[in-house]
Amino acid sequence: MDEALVELGEYLSDKLGDKVLGWEVAYGELTIRVDRETIGATLRFLRDDAQCLFSCFIDLAGVDYPERTNRFDVVYHLLSPRQNARIRVKLETNDSMPVPSVIDVFPAANWFEREAYDLYGILFAEHPDLRRILTDYGFQGHPMRKDFPLTGFVEVRYDDEQKRVVYEPVKLTQEFRSFDFISPWEQPEYLLPGDEKAEDGGNGKAE
Repeated sequence: MDEALVELGEYLSDKLGDKVLGWEVAYGELTIRVDRETIGATLRFLRDDAQCLFSCFIDLAGVDYPERTNRFDVVYHLLSPRQNARIRVKLETNDSMPVPSVIDVFPAANWFEREAYDLYGILFAEHPDLRRILTDYGFQGHPMRKDFPLTGFVEVRYDDEQKRVVYEPVKLTQEFRSFDFISPWEQPEYLLPGDEKAEDGGNGKAE
């Protein structure tokens, strides 16, 4: 299989020319890197060329490398049932350079592009409906970025008086609690809340 993928990589490098910035075969899959502006033409070639026929769009994903100038990789996975092969196509971008949408080539990319926009903030030019798809309308930020705080920025609760969902700044009340850090296999040396209902034997421990 690897020999066939190497041959395919050489074929694509020859046919696509400058569109292919590099390619490699690893873990039984061919990966090619392309320029951001050429992604539409590249995927169309992979879909239509008789030596490729990658007609099945598997998915699209983002990857965040915040230390890079172009911090995001956008990764496309395609399947060729005719060739019994998979291919991975990668490009680089940042949060201000839109990636051309490939919905006109693979309509199935629609929700995947929206997901990448929602979770990473990756923009897709000429997408017909680029809005959030997994987070709520009032969500702030993009939660799959590596610099996004684990606690988020707001917390959501239902307000019974207002009869609606409300957003409030995150309150990390656990920071002000007292933790004893004693081994979980041993009892603490003080009375835990709720243990006052049991007899403590005079030493602060439940019997």
